[in-house]
Parts: sequence; structure tokens; C-alpha cells
Amino acid sequence: MDPSHDDELDPGVERASEIEDVTGGVERPAGDAGIVDVDGTGDGADEAAEAVEHDVDALLAERDSFKDTALRLQADFENYRKRVTAQHADDVQRATGRLAEALLPVLDACEAAFLAHPAEIEPLFNLLLGELRKQGLEAMHLDGQPFDPTLAEAVLHEPGDEAGAGPVVAEVLRSGYTWKGRVLRPAMVKVAG
Repeated sequence: MDPSHDDELDPGVERASEIEDVTGGVERPAGDAGIVDVDGTGDGADEAAEAVEHDVDALLAERDSFKDTALRLQADFENYRKRVTAQHADDVQRATGRLAEALLPVLDACEAAFLAHPAEIEPLFNLLLGELRKQGLEAMHLDGQPFDPTLAEAVLHEPGDEAGAGPVVAEVLRSGYTWKGRVLRPAMVKVAG
């Protein structure tokens, strides 16, 4: 090998000397690695740090905004789901209440037949009333109770024994029913007092 061609064989030696000539042999402190001060004022690092900090703050604000939007949408959806569930349950209850109300004439006919022929009709009447009771139908028992216009319609009136005691249900002429706690059909009664 020819020693005059050593520089050609090892290009790293030649480049190191060229780099040293360009930088002037100045060594950088360890903390400034990779940052070049172009104008010689030292503000480049501060400006870059401020820009990065500003970008991070903007990204955090945007993330918080998206998070708030997502939480609000989730809460809105939960409220919507609860409202739809409640509305569905109310619709079902109203529909079953209408069905029970449609069956009241059948129940009245069974009650009238029961009063005329108790032995023959009692099993059928009890079965019908029992099934409706399981679903939420309740007969109102108003005999001897103080008259309440929200539960009964007074169709007959007779003078009472006690003055000032208020009207009392003397006789139930047509049974009244409640459906799951609400008056389905008010009773028709004769009041005294």
C-alpha cells in the first residue's frame, strides 16, 4: 500500500479536519447539543421551547374540549335512554290499562251473573278477577266509607242519620276499579248524609 493514498482510503480523517476548520475548533457545551445559534443571541432555544410549550398547551386545551364534548354527549345519551325506557313503560302501562278497561263490561256481566247464580258463576268470576288482579286491577271497596268524588260518582242521594258528618257511601251500584294505583273507572254509588 502506498502511504500517500492513506487519506483516500480513510475519508473520515479528511472530513474531521474539514469540520474542525468550519467550526473553528469550538466545542459545544453538553446542554446545547443539537441546537445551533444562528444569529449568536442565544434566543433560538428559548423561542423553540416557547413554541413547543404553546403547542402543548393548545393540544391540552383541545383534548379537554373533546373530553368535555364526549362527556356531555354520553350524559345526553344516558338521559335519552332513560327517557325512552320510561316512555316505553308508560306506553305499555297505558295499553294494558285500556285492555283492562275494555274488559270491565265483561267483568260487570260476570258480577251480575254471580249475584243471580253464585254457585255456577263463582269459579269463572274468581278466575277472571284473579288474573286481572295479578296484572294490577283492584276493586274499590267503598261501602260505609266517606264519599270521595275522585273514587266514585254519586248517582243517588238519601238523607243521612247524622247531621254534619259528611256524606257516606250507603250502597255501591256499580263497582269501581283502580289499575296499578290509578282510578280506572270510578264506582257508581248511593250516598247518605
